[in-house]
This record gives sequence, structure tokens and C-alpha cells, in this order.
Amino acid sequence: MTKQLVFGHQSPDTDAVVAAKAFSYLQNKLGFDTEAVALGSLSEETKFVLDYFNEPEPRIIETAKNEVESVMLVDHNEFQQSVSDIADLVVTDVVDHHRIANFTTNMPLNFRSEAVGCSSTVIWKMFNENGIEIPANIAGLMMSAIISDTLLFKSPTTTPVDVEATKALSKISNTDYNVYGLDMLKAGTNLSSKTEEELINGDAKSFDMAGKTVRVAQVNTVDLEEVFNREAALVAAIEADSKTNNYDLFLLLVTNILDSDSELLVVGEPKEMVEKAFNKKLVADKLSLPGVVSRKKQVVPQLQTVFEA
Repeated sequence: MTKQLVFGHQSPDTDAVVAAKAFSYLQNKLGFDTEAVALGSLSEETKFVLDYFNEPEPRIIETAKNEVESVMLVDHNEFQQSVSDIADLVVTDVVDHHRIANFTTNMPLNFRSEAVGCSSTVIWKMFNENGIEIPANIAGLMMSAIISDTLLFKSPTTTPVDVEATKALSKISNTDYNVYGLDMLKAGTNLSSKTEEELINGDAKSFDMAGKTVRVAQVNTVDLEEVFNREAALVAAIEADSKTNNYDLFLLLVTNILDSDSELLVVGEPKEMVEKAFNKKLVADKLSLPGVVSRKKQVVPQLQTVFEA
């Protein structure tokens, strides 16, 4: 059987890495030959998760066509978020929980997308549907991904299915999800050793909005001031990255995971679209966004609406 690669989006977060590993394990049990890989370096949070459950880091790739003819995608479907040569590959499977956009294939495929808080929640359901037992370490990884994506159920993306999955996976992995979850989230907020380039690209996605390329990055912290003390350097890094990659508008969402509030830094144009999206005026290119923690549900749809009006 021909080998396939399984991967999440560029600038991978914990779910992108974990979902690839979990889905690859499931597919291998179902008789396919797959390998989970990543499309970029791992975050501190993801490294913490893999180390905790004694799981090796995935191999990082830049292109896939030189290795395989077909691939499976998790935690994304938009081609601009995928491997650079995605247009030259056959996509046989997608498991996602985001919007569907800029995605076309020439061949039929298995496409599973659900309005839940995490791709790993969908994969948990697929394990159950296929009667495949989840090993303890894979269960721990999947639990971690759900905690990460839902911010330990504080995010508005959280559904009852995410909570159910987390509880079930915590039992399999023999882990107290509340205690472990807070430790895991805090591990991801150690930002002092990161460069500005690492901060703006550690968890970032690009979106096509009415012909404009909008980049939305997110940084989790327990101290907003720690991040904004580096504002000038962050702006310089964003401007350089935008010039290199032709981003029209770059938004950096800095989220305090303890109080579930965010501060938004905006670089590029058209800034007025950001003001319309949140019905607020920018002050020194920043917006205060109390209660906003989810890029997927509280930022991107609002921007898409005003861009396409």
C-alpha cells in the first residue's frame, strides 16, 4: 500500500501536531500506511505535551510531493495554511473543525468536519465509531489538544462533546485534566526565551478576505504587559514578515489565559476593517477585547463579515 503523510497546518499548534499523530495511528490500525509529520517547529506547549506523555516529536517537512503522492489533512483545509506543494498532491482525507474555504479537489475524498472545539475531539469520535482502542499515551495527547484549543473549556468554541471527550481521555491516560491542563497551558506562556519572529509565527494563520491576505497570530500569556513591553520590536518583526510574505493586514491577538481577555495589535491596512469588525476605534494600533480568546470564533468570522460586506 502506498504511504501517505498526515499533517496539520503551518505554524502548528498542539492540536495540529496531536491530531496528525492520533489520526495517523487510527488510519494505520485501519490498514493504511501513514506517517504523522509537522509543517513547522513546535511550540513550548506542544513540546511539554509530547515530553509528558513520552511521545517523540514528529519529523518536520517543507514539501510532500518529493515523498508521497497523496496526503491526509487534519486541523485545516484551506490550502494557504497547508504544505507549500499541496496543489500537486491528492488529498484523500480531511478531519477539521474550522470554516471551509479555498479548498477544491479533483478526486472524491473522506471529509469530516464538525463544529466542535478541537480536531482531536472529532478523531476521538472516529476511534469510537471504528471500535479502535486508544492507547494511554495517544489519549493523553488528544486530551491535551482539546484542553489547548478550548483553553480548559473557557473558550466559546467549547462544546459538551469536547468536555465528554476530555473526561474519557483523561481516564484512559490516568491524568487529572484540571491539574495537568493548567500546568500545560502555563508551559505555553513561557515567552521570555522567544524571539519576536517566533512569537508572531508560533501560532499564526493566513486568510484570504475579499482579495486581501490577512494574517492572524495568537500568543497566550499570563501577563499582557510582558508581551507589550516588546511592542516596538514586535511591530518591526511583523512589518518585515508582511513584506516578505505579502500580508496586507497582520493581527496579533495576545490572550491572557487566566482572565480570558485579549489585546489586539494591528499592523498594515485596511485598519478600518478591524474597527468595523469589533465596533471599536484603534488606539495606538491596539484594541482591548475583553472576553475574546478564540481566533476561530471571535476574530476571523467578524473580520470576514466586514471584508465581504
